[in-house]
Amino acid sequence: MRRMDLSEHTLRALFDQLGLPSNAAAIDAFIAQHRPLAEDIKLADAPFWSPAQAQFLREEFDGDADWIELVDQLNVRLRA
Repeated sequence: MRRMDLSEHTLRALFDQLGLPSNAAAIDAFIAQHRPLAEDIKLADAPFWSPAQAQFLREEFDGDADWIELVDQLNVRLRA
């Protein structure tokens, strides 16, 4: 059984979870560097993720898990 994550879910916290720099400037720079992500590529399959990051994103999508809203937000921003 999956343990419920009670931490605050923000884009900054998602970047922390992914092991990425998480201040606003770093998040904006990451998104600017990696967009636009092609529509035919699933977010977790993007080439810029480490295997662990990709696995985390897959688990969140597949399980409609705790972080799904922020993962969706990141997905939208990378495709804009």
